Amino acid sequence: MRAIDLSSVTWRKSSYSNTSGGDCIEVADNHPALVPVRDSKNPHGPALVFPAAAWSSFIGTIKGGTLPRA
Repeated sequence: MRAIDLSSVTWRKSSYSNTSGGDCIEVADNHPALVPVRDSKNPHGPALVFPAAAWSSFIGTIKGGTLPRA
């Protein structure tokens, strides 16, 4: 697997984030087939990269309220 250069992506934080930058994630939208995700409290730390279809399915599940609870 090759590394993905994320140095020039534009990150966006959830509109549900609080103003103090608490527990939040940021995503980068400018990769057509991939969705990089990182911890907003650690912007220089690692990012997880998901296939766009998997991320879309995850978000749809969250918005639909059908995510199973542990």
